[in-house]
Amino acid sequence: MKITKLLTVLFAVVLLFNMSSCTSDSAEFEISPITYQNGYFISNEGNFNSQGAKVTFLTRDLSLKQDDIYGYNNNKEILGDVLQTIGLNGNKAYLVINNSNKIVVVDRYTFKKLGVITNQIDNPRGIAFANDFIYVANLNFSTNATSVTKYKASDYSFVSKITMTGGADKAVEAGGNIFVQNATSGYGNMITYINTSNDSKTELTVPNGKINSTISYKSNVYTISSTATDSYIYKISGTGAMTPVVTLTGIPSATNLQIDNDKIYFSSANKVYTTSLATPTVPASPLLTAADGGPYFTLYGFNVIDGRIFASDVKQFTQESEMTVYSATTGTKLTSLKTGGLGANGTFLNPQ
Repeated sequence: MKITKLLTVLFAVVLLFNMSSCTSDSAEFEISPITYQNGYFISNEGNFNSQGAKVTFLTRDLSLKQDDIYGYNNNKEILGDVLQTIGLNGNKAYLVINNSNKIVVVDRYTFKKLGVITNQIDNPRGIAFANDFIYVANLNFSTNATSVTKYKASDYSFVSKITMTGGADKAVEAGGNIFVQNATSGYGNMITYINTSNDSKTELTVPNGKINSTISYKSNVYTISSTATDSYIYKISGTGAMTPVVTLTGIPSATNLQIDNDKIYFSSANKVYTTSLATPTVPASPLLTAADGGPYFTLYGFNVIDGRIFASDVKQFTQESEMTVYSATTGTKLTSLKTGGLGANGTFLNPQ
């Protein structure tokens, strides 16, 4: 197995890989099998209809990475077509493969395949977990079919289907309930709250603009919506009560909402902004300005974890994506790396 060393300084994590001392930048080494705790999974969509979905592992100190960990740990098996997102629950990782109509379940420490969910899966886009069940948001653009399908976490068996109004994109959990963003790529202004005690649904309308991003943080849901001139952030409690957080006057088309260490982060075009969660204000200037990847590919992948911003440039799905990691405090560049695939769309912490 080949591991790429990204930095010149070796950290303690090298011990995990059973490596001896080495000094060369971007060198590759043959090493014994490893486990993947205490690092990051990078999801690479792959180009549509190319069966190019791949997952890359990056150590938490940003010093080492391994490409295509699914293929390596599963006899070179092809993962599928369009890796939409990755969900983590217990000791498992759930790989949402949109155009292959399946959820591939792996052990998050070894990345060995444990199972595949296909029953009632129809172009899945989001996944969330509550009360020992799996909820999958499905949206088929060809047929306009949209639903949330429910499965037992114990054996992945199908339980029920909840029909959605509008789209079904991102899904998050808060307060033991499920919230589904009924908007895709800035089209739509509704979120569906699913009460998991009986799977009843309530449709919540965001009052301003179109929804661009929805996340969960400390048992609440946060969503960002926007117009061509202003943007808005709202909080939704675990029981579905919506309150405004801040109006971002003069910041248009904001998206990529993230919260880390009680700080809000979001982007507008290729500019990244931050403000306090406790006392939010309109940022006077951006924290950083990323390289402009074009109107559709700027900051295509964007996550804030461990005080770091992970931002990817997908190169229009014609060449390997490049990810830049910035300090979430100062906006300074920490490192950059090739992601090992096309269309890098997300970074996910795999804790110990």
